[in-house]
Amino acid sequence: MTEVRNPVDARVTRAIALVWREAELLDRKDYAAWQELYADDGIYVVPIDRDAEEFDDVLNMVYDDRRMRRLRVNRMTEGYAIAAVDSAVTVRTVSRFTTTRVSDAEVSLRAAQVLVAYKRGTHDLWAADVDYTIRLGTEDTLARKVVRLVNSDDAVPAAGFLL
Repeated sequence: MTEVRNPVDARVTRAIALVWREAELLDRKDYAAWQELYADDGIYVVPIDRDAEEFDDVLNMVYDDRRMRRLRVNRMTEGYAIAAVDSAVTVRTVSRFTTTRVSDAEVSLRAAQVLVAYKRGTHDLWAADVDYTIRLGTEDTLARKVVRLVNSDDAVPAAGFLL
C-alpha cells in the first residue's frame, strides 16, 4: 500500500476523531452506542495470525459482523455472562496514526493501541496494531476494524471486554 502523507486532511481528522470516540465509548462500556458506530456491513476482527488479510477462511479470536456484534453486546450488557457481571475497568490509548488510503468515500488508517484493564487488583496490558477503514458520509462509520494483538499467537487470556 502507498502511504498517504497529509495529516491535515479534514477527512483524516474525521476518521481519527471517530477512532477516539470508539475508544471512549468502549472505556465507558457504552456498548449500545459503540455498535452504532459500525456500518451495517462493517466487521470487527481479532485475528490469530497477525499477517492475515482475509478472515473468512482462517481461525480468528473474534470475527463479528453486525449480527455477531449485537449478540456480543447483549451478552455483555444483560448481566448473565460472568464477563458482564465482573467486567474490568479499561483505559485505551490509540495513537501513532498512519494514513494508508484516503478518498472522499473512505479513509484507511493504521494505529497503535495500548489497553490497560484493571480487575480484582490486577492490571493487564493489551497492545495491538489496529487497522481501521472509516466510511465517510453524513454519519461517519467503521467499515472495518482489525485488532492485531502483539501476542496473538500466544495463549491469550480471556477478555471480558472489546478490544
